Amino acid sequence: MRISVVILNWNGEKMLSHYLPSVVRYSALPDCEVVVADNGSTDHSIDVLRRDFPTVRIIALQENYGFAEGYNRALAHIDSTYTVLLNSDVEVTDGWLEPLVQYMDEHPEVAAVQPKILSDRDRTRFEHAGAAGGYINALGYPYCRGRILWWTAKDKGQYDSIVPVDWCSGACMLVRTTAYKEQEGLDAGFFAHMEEIDLCWRLRRHGWKLACVPEAKVYHLGGGSLDYSNPRKTYLNFRNNLWMLRKNLPRGKYVCVAAVRAVLDNATALMYLVMGRAALAKAIWQARKEV
Repeated sequence: MRISVVILNWNGEKMLSHYLPSVVRYSALPDCEVVVADNGSTDHSIDVLRRDFPTVRIIALQENYGFAEGYNRALAHIDSTYTVLLNSDVEVTDGWLEPLVQYMDEHPEVAAVQPKILSDRDRTRFEHAGAAGGYINALGYPYCRGRILWWTAKDKGQYDSIVPVDWCSGACMLVRTTAYKEQEGLDAGFFAHMEEIDLCWRLRRHGWKLACVPEAKVYHLGGGSLDYSNPRKTYLNFRNNLWMLRKNLPRGKYVCVAAVRAVLDNATALMYLVMGRAALAKAIWQARKEV
């Protein structure tokens, strides 16, 4: 098999019914399969797949391993040249896959690419998780073309150029399967959030390049697992970001960055406390305690 489009699912029967038809329809390329790896769902996801999507290959995992380990276990069953990690709440468009594959074929030095990711809630705007390509600033904060903090820009064609990026979004990332496996995949300790940024950082450290190919376009619902105001999401984002810095920065640089981040993270926690959102402040402090 040349291309495997792999969707990780957990109790997402409604998402599958809504979004999977576009994936099946617009991924009908020669030597391409659509795969759903089910993370031990307790709803009717498997029944929906077997009844409504007979052409989709099912990988049934026995429990919810989270995003990172779930994909690692799924890709143990994949030997395609390219694998697409695709969220279950993504609607793909006609011709979405061909530009990604073509770019990878023409650029053997590139390990992974992402499409332009627009919001399924407002299709005129970019979606927060990936937008038009991801970057990391000097303090380790991720950002994207097409967004500033939580604000997202309207898509007016301003980011339609192919550009090198620091990271590709896990919402929709096409990766060389061998490169993924050489890096031992996503870090299962992250469970969820920023694990794809960590993987991309490790790929770049090993000489690979990454790119955003905006000719390919998808629509992402976003926030499907945890809402942005959820303390669990805040905890995972802060913990995983700090963990990623500790793993990937040289020791001397990490010490300097960590000192600045301690001030900024605690200031953010205090801001939440003043705003009456004590649960979010506690989540940040708990995250920092564990790194």
